[in-house]
Amino acid sequence: MESRVAQANKMLKQFGKHKVKLIDYCTPEIIEISDDHLSLKIPLNDKTKNHLESMYFGALAIGADVAAGLLAMDMANSSGLDVSLAFKSVQGEFLRRPEDDVIFSCYQGKMIREMLEKSHQTGTRVNEPVSVTVTCPARDGNEPVATFSLTLSLKVVSASIPVESNC
Repeated sequence: MESRVAQANKMLKQFGKHKVKLIDYCTPEIIEISDDHLSLKIPLNDKTKNHLESMYFGALAIGADVAAGLLAMDMANSSGLDVSLAFKSVQGEFLRRPEDDVIFSCYQGKMIREMLEKSHQTGTRVNEPVSVTVTCPARDGNEPVATFSLTLSLKVVSASIPVESNC
């Protein structure tokens, strides 16, 4: 049986290849996942660095999006819920240049679970800010190099109705 990290990486790879190719281009890799948090790594390389030899803003935004979004998708999937998920807003604070591989961590699994439960019970879309912390362990240890707040917007949708055959 595949580990949860392996399953999450498979889901991430498929989503990147078939839905949002820019995610795949940055080659993120889930390194930890639980009911409470998700951490992923994006390598600093020719695809993700800017003219200052640090991680490009767009790659940082992708990492924050994936850390929060994939945690919500994983939680919905493990609960057997079909969810419509988007981000309504994003704020980022850049504290220092990330000059090596970067780790994106979202520790808001409990709140996301509560959002899923509320949407499931009420049938409405639920919006809440989700925080992502960005570190560059090889250069700065556990000190954040950036922080993001993304407004996660999700709605549990009903299962699709099977199409009846006229044969």
